[in-house]
Amino acid sequence: MCANLTSIVRKYFSGPGSDYRFVPARSITLPPIDKTDLYIHIPFCKNMCPYCPYNKVEYDKALASRYKDALLREIEFYRERLGRIEITSVYVGGGTPTNLIDELFEIVSSLRKNFEITGELAIETTPSDISEEVVKKLSRWGFGLVSLGVQSFNEKYLELIGRNYASETLDSAIRKTLKAGFKTVNIDLMFALPGQTVEEMLADIKKAVDHGVDQITLYPLFTFPYSRTGHYLHLKKVRMPNLQLRRVMYKSMHDYLEASGFERVSVWGFRRGDPPRYSSVTRNKYIGLGAGAASYLPGVFYFNTFPPEAYIESCLDGKLPVSLKMDVSESMERFYWLYWRFYDTYIPKSQLNIKISKDLRKIRTPLEIARILGIWTQDKHTISLTERGSFWLHLAQNYFILNYIDKVWSESIKQPWPKEIKI
Repeated sequence: MCANLTSIVRKYFSGPGSDYRFVPARSITLPPIDKTDLYIHIPFCKNMCPYCPYNKVEYDKALASRYKDALLREIEFYRERLGRIEITSVYVGGGTPTNLIDELFEIVSSLRKNFEITGELAIETTPSDISEEVVKKLSRWGFGLVSLGVQSFNEKYLELIGRNYASETLDSAIRKTLKAGFKTVNIDLMFALPGQTVEEMLADIKKAVDHGVDQITLYPLFTFPYSRTGHYLHLKKVRMPNLQLRRVMYKSMHDYLEASGFERVSVWGFRRGDPPRYSSVTRNKYIGLGAGAASYLPGVFYFNTFPPEAYIESCLDGKLPVSLKMDVSESMERFYWLYWRFYDTYIPKSQLNIKISKDLRKIRTPLEIARILGIWTQDKHTISLTERGSFWLHLAQNYFILNYIDKVWSESIKQPWPKEIKI
């Protein structure tokens, strides 16, 4: 039912001729661009969390060294094809990027050598990887935004999600990161964990607020079928909170954080004050480097091969490591833009009129229905998602969008060079 509803919505907004199909692509014709955002994927982890759906492998020093060499080569590929373009932001994710803390210096140096870096450098990591030496190196190498994957301060839930450290490790890591003077320190927390109560969730949030972090990102436990958590769920070994409880949780977190001086800056993100916003998504166009990284450029969306060994072999053999691509029509691009602007929770009307001018008649009725249902409000200049609207968008992403990601990721993890995948 969910898949059918999503298909109907997708066809309505992007047109019946839009083909949501990934096809094999061992090469790619890059459109001419003068600037873009950049994502770098570091797939290594020393602790393999069972809930994590992202492309990752257990850390191996020799493999990590070869992976770094492949990344440096991929950076050169894009410089050779696009020239010294402007990079408006850099986001390093994983995996646990700080597993390669010293290699990161070479990677960032290569970026600065080959491109014009004008935006912030952001990185995510896990509290167990944080030390005074690590945060000093991150600061010295130009990272201004840092996110700690805390997930929970409750040791019962840390054990449940496979985190191999005590809550004291979290407190120490947060203090060291804040002391280093980054522009923005974000904490990731999970909610809707199996058995979690509203009170337990709020206790986690209160502790994060009391630490004095700039931003808190709260997201539900993802249950990708191919992850170990998804497998347990299929076997009925994991019982997830029902929809009613999730609704109460979301409303409670929203109200508590607003009362604590935070403002909502995305469906899942809350920020205190006016530091640069930390976000791993919502970029308009971007190039992805590394195993399994996605790229979205005008007219095309494509993935690199997922297995690190295949990625390394391709790069060191002088080939772009692209495995799948999907042509993106103009109507699909407009639909994508509209979705992520709602994820940001607000849309300037001036941008809406420009970006969606060809589709205004088509979207007017569903937008008006959504307004009547309390999904969004407006003033003279802006359309803003309400708390209710944010909840339903978060639910849509959890139930609908992730089904599509699962199709691509699960097949790509199994096959370095997959055949056609229709989503």
